[in-house]
Parts: sequence; C-alpha cells; structure tokens
Amino acid sequence: MIFLRLFLEFVKVGLFTFGGAYGSIPIIRETVLSNAWMSDDLFTYILGVSESTPGPIMVNTATYVGNTVGMQATGTVWGGFFGSVCATLGVVTPSFIIILLIAALLRRFMEKKPVRAVLDGVKPCIVGIILITAIHLFAACLFPGLANSFRLSGLDTRALIMILLIGAGRSGWKMWKKRAASPILTILAAAVLGVAVYGV
Repeated sequence: MIFLRLFLEFVKVGLFTFGGAYGSIPIIRETVLSNAWMSDDLFTYILGVSESTPGPIMVNTATYVGNTVGMQATGTVWGGFFGSVCATLGVVTPSFIIILLIAALLRRFMEKKPVRAVLDGVKPCIVGIILITAIHLFAACLFPGLANSFRLSGLDTRALIMILLIGAGRSGWKMWKKRAASPILTILAAAVLGVAVYGV
C-alpha cells in the first residue's frame, strides 16, 4: 500500500539524516528516484517550493512529495492529503523518538569521547553531501536535460540571467547597505523574477 510505503521510506530518511535539513535532500532525492515516484525535474521543482515556504525544508519536502505521490496513486485530493500525512509523520518520527531518548537517558552518553569522535567524523561527510547536492541543483537549474541525459547541454539562458541578476542584486545590496541581503528578500525577489520570466 502506497501510504505505508511512504511512511516507511521517510522513516528511513529521518533515521539516516545527519547535518540538518540540507543533509536530507540527497537522501530524499534517492528515495524518490529509486521508487520511481517522480522525475528528477519535478523533485527539483518541489525542492524549490519547499525552500521558499515557511517551515523546515526536510518536513516541507516530505509533505509535498507525499502529497504528489498520494494523488498520483489514488487520483484523489484525499489521497494526496493522506500521502502528505504519512510522509511527514515518517520523516519526523525517528528524530522525535531519538530526542526523547537523549533527553531521558542518553544525555551523559552523548558527552563521551567515542560518541563525540563519531559525530565529529560524520561532519566532513555531511559537508561533502551538501556541497554535491548544491552543485547538482545548480547544474539542474541551468541544464534542464541533465537528469535524463547526464550531459551539460541545452543551457537555460533564462535561469542563467536570473542567477546573475540575483547575485548582482545581493552584491549591490551589500555594497550599499554594508550588510548581506536578507534571505527573505532574496527569495521574494527570485519569486517575482520567476513569475516574470517563466510565467505563472
């Protein structure tokens, strides 16, 4: 059953995610693609929406993926609703249980040197995973056919212009205001540009 499968797959995502929300993106992507739930392009689109809407990106992405998969499987809005509930519950359940255990039993355990050594060893791996994910998303935005052909062909010039405009805008803001531009303003500016360039 698709709802149980969504729950179990996202339990694995929640269980093996280290390094915060961005560390979950490659795991969710691998889960989605290996189950053939959607294309890489659609997942990238969902990821953009998840990043732009309020809330943790891991939870938002799980909710949107669950909704999309549930609707595709059942053909109903209710299927999308239950799919999003199952995926969201799945992704938060491991963290919820682990935090309860740490708070109740394992606080002193987490302070032991071997445990800290393991966690310190995981950190560089997480940085690499996040960096590779960022490079993949950047390339997928510029070359929409990358997911299917694995070739850097078919440059999306509109996406390139948007990236350059946003980058120039942030640099200009920093020079003018002597501080970095707000991420909220950057997201709003990108949304306005996206509507203007690609249409609603």
